[in-house]
Amino acid sequence: MTTTPPSGGAPARDRWRGVTHAARYISRRIAITLTLLLGVTVMTFLIVQAVPGDAASANLSETALNDPEVVAAYRAKWGLDQPLPVQYWVYLTNVLQGDLGISQQTGRSVLGDLLTYVPATLEIALPSMLLAVVIGTAVGLYAAVHHDRTGDQVVRVGTLVGLSTPSFWLSLVVLYVFFYLLGVSPSGGRLSTWIVPPERVTGMTTVDAALAGRWDVWWDAVQHLALPVLVLTTLTVAVLTRFVRSAMLEVLDADYIRAARAKGLPERTILRRHVLRAGLVPVITVSGLAFASLLSGTVLVEQIFGWPGVGQYAYRAASGLDMPAIMGVSLFVALVYTAVNLGVDLLYGVIDPRIRVS
Repeated sequence: MTTTPPSGGAPARDRWRGVTHAARYISRRIAITLTLLLGVTVMTFLIVQAVPGDAASANLSETALNDPEVVAAYRAKWGLDQPLPVQYWVYLTNVLQGDLGISQQTGRSVLGDLLTYVPATLEIALPSMLLAVVIGTAVGLYAAVHHDRTGDQVVRVGTLVGLSTPSFWLSLVVLYVFFYLLGVSPSGGRLSTWIVPPERVTGMTTVDAALAGRWDVWWDAVQHLALPVLVLTTLTVAVLTRFVRSAMLEVLDADYIRAARAKGLPERTILRRHVLRAGLVPVITVSGLAFASLLSGTVLVEQIFGWPGVGQYAYRAASGLDMPAIMGVSLFVALVYTAVNLGVDLLYGVIDPRIRVS
């Protein structure tokens, strides 16, 4: 009698095949991202050129504009006297070498400016997103479970109000209440004027202060962080709650949920193991887009609270027709969205094995 020895190579081959498919998928997405970034540079360049006026009139004084030699020198310094194809080709060549150019507003490298402003935006985006996901998921699940009851109606009205509230109006109201009326919060900025900032490590004041052990600075930074995070969390929760509620309602109506209830499984077990996990896929998509939007800079919120983030930098660049800065911010925003979408797609496979297999 002959026996077939157990084969240990099949699982290894399956794992290798899975790694190969994942690497091929990621490589394809990277190629798409590079193509998208190239298209972003072309479209941004053409749109900026189509805007009335030019950088010289936006950045020079009236006296300088009346002097043709000064205007010519300014245009020559920034390459504005070259034909548009030459300007774009020079910019693209520099970008491929890691040089995003020099900002006409700040006089510093655009890459250096972004490395300064991005951590500030990240400092308000991360806690806002974490709080919004936790609160939005809990409230949305509660509304779905109590469908068409009083609690659900209250949640639906609350999210409608949140979606209808402009960010600048909510920022002004929050600032008026907590700073002017109650006096429990600073007016804006990242730190009080009399406090010496901690040594820069990550660019996020709260993290750098904690690393340096300066807890008085950390507490002051948290106080300045509270109001913009409150505004961004409130607005994001309104969006996430509606999507969570809708996704969970679809799952609750599924046949396998009815079967689980018929078997006598506890409601808490059904919600945690079946409903929540199955309904997370569409929620992850919305959460990813919301996080990318926060990272891209919330212009009005940052302006009102005096928060030196990407949104404030983009506003100044656009108002001054600062071509290198505008192009740099556009590349950053496109990179953020593509990176977040890639992360969301990979996370799908972790949440839902059917997507991983396909």
